[in-house]
Amino acid sequence: MIQLQEGDKAPAFTGRDQNGEKLSLSDYKGKKLVLYFYPEDDTPTCTIQACNLRDNYALLKKEGFTVLGVSPDEEKKHKKFEAKYDLPFTLVADPEHKIIDKYGVWGEKVLYGRKYMGLHRTTFLIDEKGIIRKIFLRPKNKQHAEEIVQAWKELAG
Repeated sequence: MIQLQEGDKAPAFTGRDQNGEKLSLSDYKGKKLVLYFYPEDDTPTCTIQACNLRDNYALLKKEGFTVLGVSPDEEKKHKKFEAKYDLPFTLVADPEHKIIDKYGVWGEKVLYGRKYMGLHRTTFLIDEKGIIRKIFLRPKNKQHAEEIVQAWKELAG
């Protein structure tokens, strides 16, 4: 696992969204970006987190944020997740872990004493210049949008 730190330059990436459209980190230069990594579409905790971001999307946009979700799921699964929950933001498919590995969010996890490899739910706040300003290693899924806005305000002073 790569250990990115706040203040590091966000690793460049290219991927495809739920519509099969190509996108890159460079497409978001000059914008504040919420780059959130989650394990799997349509699972209970991932759905709670995505719906919190959806329900507070107007607040995030008002604060100038663009939201990108990344998981190992394929484009078609992202499309179903987007449609089922009416998600207003982009979901990036990363089944080959190219982006996931660059951000160091794949690693050993433990569930009920069983060890396995999986994605660590992590959110990166990236500023307009491509610098990681905040890393949430354990996002509050039911209040994630609120904690994002609060953290940014604290960073701004």
